[in-house]
Amino acid sequence: MNAPVRVLSICADDFGLTAAISSSIADLAQRGRLTATSCLTNGAHWRAGAPLLADLPPTVDRGLHFNLTEGEPLSAELRRRWPSFPALSRLIVAAHLRRLPLPAIAHEWDAQWQRFVDATGAAPRFVDGHQHVHHLPGVREIVVAAVVAAGSDVAVRNTGHVIGPGDALKRIAIERTGGIALQRLLRSLGVAHNAALTGVYGFDDPGYRTRMQRWLAALPAIGTLLFCHPSAANVNKAARVDPIAAARLREAAYLSSAAFEDDLAAAGATLSSAWQPSPGPR
Repeated sequence: MNAPVRVLSICADDFGLTAAISSSIADLAQRGRLTATSCLTNGAHWRAGAPLLADLPPTVDRGLHFNLTEGEPLSAELRRRWPSFPALSRLIVAAHLRRLPLPAIAHEWDAQWQRFVDATGAAPRFVDGHQHVHHLPGVREIVVAAVVAAGSDVAVRNTGHVIGPGDALKRIAIERTGGIALQRLLRSLGVAHNAALTGVYGFDDPGYRTRMQRWLAALPAIGTLLFCHPSAANVNKAARVDPIAAARLREAAYLSSAAFEDDLAAAGATLSSAWQPSPGPR
């Protein structure tokens, strides 16, 4: 008897951050190696790179990568509080102490969403957060309320069930800094989301193919989203401004290779959307 096919969604994050990242993601999407890409609309390359999205296959979802830790705010309201975004560690502490400037963050959400709409002519198919900021206390309520108010089929990346194998401490940290609470909120409001999330690892680990093989071997049947960060940039140039530049290169090389196709086939996995309707009042 043949083993059942398992469905995996692969989302490349950080489209719009640099030209090399955007072009690498567009190339992988054109080659059928991705099912989604998440966009940094305050990224330095967003305006120049956004036209690449129009040429992606219709099977590739375009999403908003809500950002509160990279670069500068788009909105005047948040810039008055934060001329530049804080580090993730500071943001997490402030969120859990209920010290975030939430009205200004709501304006920032509107600005990043609108910049996506202005560049693409449509609302994002899904939303998530750069470094998972969309699940933090206070922020998640802004994000989910906006998605519900949009009255469309916008999904939200669920960070409440992060599966391995490996990197248990990092997975638990993601779940417990806000992922589990976000998952409860999505379910209660009937917002579409992925059932599970994978792809967590230390970016200094060179064994990306081995990691992928282990993730594929542990896949549930449906509903899993794997997030990745590919780029074709020259690591010696990119490393000065991007601490995960070397990992981006390794990911891009593997995802574009025949080995990736071989590993999918060996695991009985196929690429498709992970967004699943959630029972609830929506």
